[in-house]
Amino acid sequence: MFGNMMNQPLMISSIIKHAARNHSRQEIVSRSVEGPIHRYTYSDANGRMKQLANALERLGVVKGNRVATLAWNTYRHVELYYAISGLGAICHTINPRLFREQIEYIVNHAEDKYLFLDLTFVPLVEALAPLFKPVKGFVVMTDRDHMPDSSLPNLMCYEELLDAESDDHEWQSFDENTASMMCYTSGTTGNPKGSLYSHRSTVLHALCVLASIGRVATGSTDSFLAIVPMFHVAAWGNAYSVPIAGGRLVLPGPRYDGESLFELMDAEKVTITAGVPTIVTTLLDEIRKRGRKPNGLRRMLCGGSAPSRALVEAYENDYGVDFYQGWGMTETSPIAAVNVPRTEHAALSNEERIDMKLKCGYSNFGVEARIVDDAGTAMPQDGQATGQLAVRGPYIISSYYNDDEATAAAIDADGWFLTGDVASIDPDGYILLTDRSKDLIKSGGEWISSIDLENTVMSHEGIAEAAAIACHHPKWEERPLLVVVLRNGFELDRQDVLDFLEDKIVKWWMPDDVVFVDELPHGATGKVSKLELREQFKDYELPTA
Repeated sequence: MFGNMMNQPLMISSIIKHAARNHSRQEIVSRSVEGPIHRYTYSDANGRMKQLANALERLGVVKGNRVATLAWNTYRHVELYYAISGLGAICHTINPRLFREQIEYIVNHAEDKYLFLDLTFVPLVEALAPLFKPVKGFVVMTDRDHMPDSSLPNLMCYEELLDAESDDHEWQSFDENTASMMCYTSGTTGNPKGSLYSHRSTVLHALCVLASIGRVATGSTDSFLAIVPMFHVAAWGNAYSVPIAGGRLVLPGPRYDGESLFELMDAEKVTITAGVPTIVTTLLDEIRKRGRKPNGLRRMLCGGSAPSRALVEAYENDYGVDFYQGWGMTETSPIAAVNVPRTEHAALSNEERIDMKLKCGYSNFGVEARIVDDAGTAMPQDGQATGQLAVRGPYIISSYYNDDEATAAAIDADGWFLTGDVASIDPDGYILLTDRSKDLIKSGGEWISSIDLENTVMSHEGIAEAAAIACHHPKWEERPLLVVVLRNGFELDRQDVLDFLEDKIVKWWMPDDVVFVDELPHGATGKVSKLELREQFKDYELPTA
């Protein structure tokens, strides 16, 4: 027996319809690539999205076509999110920080029909355009006054495309399992791999994130700054969840430096923001420089890699900003877990509370999580056992796009996605990541967590960033090498760092050497690239070897 309920498909277009109808005067505020601040309402956005959908149809875009973007967090990029998927086509966001060879591979593998790009990326695309075999045309996301003199073939102006169309467009309804968005991993091993999201998975992800993260979630009285780039995993779904909640969406455009972020947050009275530790640290440096937090900022959601204890303590204790850690991957839409305190945590001491916040949190509604051993056997959820984190749910990939080999390696026989993260899960469901499986350091048969080592050393006020990698050792197989970036104005040597660690880690975790560098290499998503570091120091000889 089935229920007597209407069978309305979950459509991404329903989100902007809802926002335009129920939050019509709420704003989307964006720093434009051209410079000025742009602002308009959800109602205005809905009209322009319909114009864009009509323009895409005139260009011949049909269901299933892939339409690529190389763009910053701006109102035009939001319009593309909705207009492309609203036709049943697929919005393929490309990370411009990838290697050129990877971008070439991604565009050809996805078979993108058109490419929309911001002015910033015109030189990059001009160099690669001859290699983009399936692309029929290029659209620069600007107005006629700012159109570049470019060699790109079949070049079009975004605003001229919209001006030629009316906003008379009826959003289509179709099977909710229709593909809506595509994002490729950063490809640290082999070619990047494509995650293909559906309307159903995207809407469920937005709803489940809003439901799961409770008081972290954006409400209709909040202003949310989406620092997380829209070219990577849909900006963690913020372009969908914020309009559902009726919040004010603030977008930073191409300027991610601490001064620009602070000024935008301060002017727009941003109450909540989200970003990776690298950007969150950059913002913290600016806050310290000014001696205050941006006007209105109350909550910070951080993910992408594990934040250090020092970072959490600074926001919480020094500036009164509630700091929340989340976990997810390209393959999980991406937010799959968020650390939201429970009632029983109110009695914790400040130190215990920070300890708790260093965990990733428990999985969102809709996501099941477990840890497994090398044989794929489920391990106890006791907070002690560690194994590979595996997840499944309605917004977790079931396969990679046109990549059987990668799918076979990532999806187990029971349909769980194997994340490659090493973790423990406590009896309350809180996940604690101990490392990426490929970043663990195995010394004399014992595992050393690079994450724990890095976070411990970064609690030193003079250390801005640190990475621990394995170096060959003739006796112990591998020993840790610590690569450190100092904060401006601080002078430390190798022994200073080792002395700081002396009473904070077990003896056999102590790095065999410390190297100081001006900066660490970062990957396309802002994480420290251990792959590049290992290559850089592959011939490094430890003083203990």
